[in-house]
Amino acid sequence: MRDTSQTLPAELLIRQFLEFVAARPRCYADVMEAWRTSCPRLPVWEAAVDGDLVRIDHASGKAMGDCLVVLTARGRDALASQAIG
Repeated sequence: MRDTSQTLPAELLIRQFLEFVAARPRCYADVMEAWRTSCPRLPVWEAAVDGDLVRIDHASGKAMGDCLVVLTARGRDALASQAIG
């Protein structure tokens, strides 16, 4: 198990974000509302997308805000293994 005393705050936020997405189906609009930030140093959404931890399930005919945000295989693995990043 990883020593969390050495874990960076950003990694903890990404873990919380992955747990939030995994807890139940979340649409893009809900995710953006809950994880909105004005701080450019805490881009949790961008880090999760860039790290291939989450993706948007685009559905034909659905508005972007109604599309689901889901964990990728890498995101599920990271959440299960306690390793982010």
